[in-house]
Amino acid sequence: MGEVGWIVVFVMTFISCNALPDLSGVHQVTGTWMGSTTVPCTYVSSEGFTQQTLSWSVERDSSISTIFRRDGSGDHILLAKFRGRVSVPKNSPGDASLLIENLEMPDNGHYTCQVIWRSRDNSLITREVTTTVKVVKVAATKPIIRAGEPGLTLPAGASTSLTCEARGSPPISYRWFRSAPAGRAELLSTAAELAWPSLRPSDSGTYFCEAENRAGAGAVQRSDAVQLTVTDLLTTTAALQRNVGTIGGHHSTTGQGESGDREHTVTGSPRVAPSPLLYGLAAALGGAALGALLAAALSWWRRRRRKEEPLYAVAFHSTADVALLPTEVEVPVKCQHEEMRSNAEKNPMKDRKSPEYENLVTAMESQYETEGI
Repeated sequence: MGEVGWIVVFVMTFISCNALPDLSGVHQVTGTWMGSTTVPCTYVSSEGFTQQTLSWSVERDSSISTIFRRDGSGDHILLAKFRGRVSVPKNSPGDASLLIENLEMPDNGHYTCQVIWRSRDNSLITREVTTTVKVVKVAATKPIIRAGEPGLTLPAGASTSLTCEARGSPPISYRWFRSAPAGRAELLSTAAELAWPSLRPSDSGTYFCEAENRAGAGAVQRSDAVQLTVTDLLTTTAALQRNVGTIGGHHSTTGQGESGDREHTVTGSPRVAPSPLLYGLAAALGGAALGALLAAALSWWRRRRRKEEPLYAVAFHSTADVALLPTEVEVPVKCQHEEMRSNAEKNPMKDRKSPEYENLVTAMESQYETEGI
């Protein structure tokens, strides 16, 4: 029984020890001069333990100074040289990492993260982790040029930009150039971005950028050149027409002439597909022509119909006879003609005229006599 009791005590002690909070970190962190870096310090929260204080200290030249302290009264930055440059995450349980911005060369040193917890029985548990911070100066690297989303071939009037990017210790200065004849270069800008709000065909050319920083001891890094192409409106329109189906005619003919065989090559200019408006115009003109044709046919049919209808004509041998007729009485033409002929037969001698006169009268009578057709 004694051995079993000792085993139980050992197991409980082991579990109890593993349940205590502990810190995790790294041995060394390298930061870039004038850049920023994070010194990690994390732990897993344990039930029954409450964080009381959190502090960061730095050891440099055999002296230790507290940089940061967090307790029940809030956060406190104790060294003036770190004010505005260091911070610890809030509202992130288990994360006590230290962020250092605008690194300086004197920031090299050993940084210690210390956390104190209070247990349920009011006992205090302290854990520490130390990390070495090394600040280095990094010269600017060879820059690269990043073009805007549309690319390097754009139409006139479009907007775009070119961005020069390099790595190294800030601040990094940039310069933009445009290649000129005879190997010369034209300085355009001293910013990292070169922008065009509205491109013109004259903006076409070869561009490159340079980058340098103080860590590079004056060494200038140059990017590879890029070609920017700006197309004018006419070129863009022609390209679009080719894309939608322009057709170029090309044929060769060979003929025999007095001087021998000759080969003639005829190259037709590109023909653009007809616009839908042309089809609409042709349809309108065709409709108008058809309407005019139908109207002419209808007019001809009406005139022919008038000719086919019965025509009646009234002829009188004497205007005196017309004057003696009552206006309300309609006298048939045929009856009057017969009456006048009977009168002539009764008095042949009285009305006898010369043969020429009788022929003229007969012709006039045949012209004015009518019958229903």
